[in-house]
Amino acid sequence: MMHIRRIARQAPIRSRTHARTTAAALLSAAALLASGCSSSGNASASTPASTTAGAAQLAALPRSTPSSLARYYDQKLTWRDCGVPGFQCATMKAPLDYADPGAGDVRLAVARKKATGKAKPLGSLLVNPGGPGGSAVDYLQQYAGIGYPAEVRARYDMVAVDPRGVARSEPVQCLNGRQMDAFTETDMTPDDQKETARLVAEYKAFAEACGTHSAQLLRHVSTVDSARDMDILRAVLGDPKLNYVGASYGTFLGATYAGLFPERVGRMVLDGAMDPSLSARELNLQQTAGFETAFRSFAEDCAKRADCPLGPKGSTPTQIADNLRTFFLKLDAHPVPTGDPDGRKLTESLATTGVIAAMYDQAEWEQLRDALHAAMKDNDGAGLLALSDSYYERDSDGRYSNLMSANAAVNCLDLPPAFTGPAQVEKALPAFEKASPVFGPNLAWASLNCAYWPVRAMGEPHRIEAKGAGPIVVVGTTRDPATPYPWARSLARQLSSGRLLTYVGDGHTAYGRGSACIDSAINTYLLDGTPPAEGKRCS
Repeated sequence: MMHIRRIARQAPIRSRTHARTTAAALLSAAALLASGCSSSGNASASTPASTTAGAAQLAALPRSTPSSLARYYDQKLTWRDCGVPGFQCATMKAPLDYADPGAGDVRLAVARKKATGKAKPLGSLLVNPGGPGGSAVDYLQQYAGIGYPAEVRARYDMVAVDPRGVARSEPVQCLNGRQMDAFTETDMTPDDQKETARLVAEYKAFAEACGTHSAQLLRHVSTVDSARDMDILRAVLGDPKLNYVGASYGTFLGATYAGLFPERVGRMVLDGAMDPSLSARELNLQQTAGFETAFRSFAEDCAKRADCPLGPKGSTPTQIADNLRTFFLKLDAHPVPTGDPDGRKLTESLATTGVIAAMYDQAEWEQLRDALHAAMKDNDGAGLLALSDSYYERDSDGRYSNLMSANAAVNCLDLPPAFTGPAQVEKALPAFEKASPVFGPNLAWASLNCAYWPVRAMGEPHRIEAKGAGPIVVVGTTRDPATPYPWARSLARQLSSGRLLTYVGDGHTAYGRGSACIDSAINTYLLDGTPPAEGKRCS
């Protein structure tokens, strides 16, 4: 699965849930974003779909609202105190199945913080941090509602909705905490048939558990479903158009909304953009190269420091990468202690997740160096385990959020699987290893996660043009690990009104990450509707 996820550990505004950002994320090395998952294990092999030029196009829905949906569009929200100062919460209903609105409802958790200023209000600004599986309500209450620029919060009601299947919105349920521990520790670089069989068994067990505990919901958590929910929310809030800031996987959600409802697009920012025209295999392979690019940047920085645990000062990035791979191989044979009360040791898979987690934000490179030093020199894996746990959203009591479950459920519905069996992974290993000598094998096997999903994929790779929409700002970071920069360029070209804004730098997403140039350009667009100049670049 892909490592695109949302914000988890960043300062206000930053988007990595955490899709990071959804990620976005990979089912066993992190929480992914856009990896395609699909049908049952006997599905036909997924060959790499054609890229932008040959992909189908997402068609807009009729402008008029079907009478069968009127009761949803006309509903009134009852706002209540959230228990978090300054925020209100409500529950919104949406049809479980848009093809059959009479089949039942899903209840979606909504939160808002009213505009704080006295100037003319601009309506609502919906935010989504990515994943899929990241809680937008948590993101609003913990980051966006207090960390977005004061001038933006003064003019907009800040709003979030947990997408269907996520957090407070009828969450998808799969494994319990102990089962998730076993799942995340599973060897993601099998060396023989026995280890391959165990990995496949873990994927099957995960899929079976999701099918058992969330059978009805699994067919109705696609990105298209959630985008249609957003239009109901827009109407219920009384906004003629949707103003939106989405990060990581949130860009795919926002772009999907624009494709379905182009005439209802207001001011839309898509930060850390995904390319909807790529197949699951292409997405995973290109993201693997993105993590290699980010790691090379980390390695160059590490080599300048006397305390770099991966090599003496002056080492080349290749030497540092070789030393990290050697460390991973040692962990594969001999996991190191962590002091964890549940007895968990640092395995190769958990260590890889910890390193990948730190690639999302250069501010975490120091923490990664310290964690690697402790594991490699002091035989103490606690630091890397902490990075991995935070990425998986595992708390100190051994409980996981439903991030991983929702992530798989959405991804496996949105695209056919990258691979349908181990033989396909083995054939693709050279390409993944070329894309990233450090992470390639792990990410190739992680791409197998949707092969055994109990629900057949409903989506396909497609272009999104959104003809008729106003200017849409697409933001790309040149060394983004999870959403490689070429994806932003591609999405901006696909959108008929796309405007590319480039951040030359490291990390996942750009808004609120310290670039005054980026923040000023986006704030200006949100406040007065003026998009950045064509080709604008910031550093």
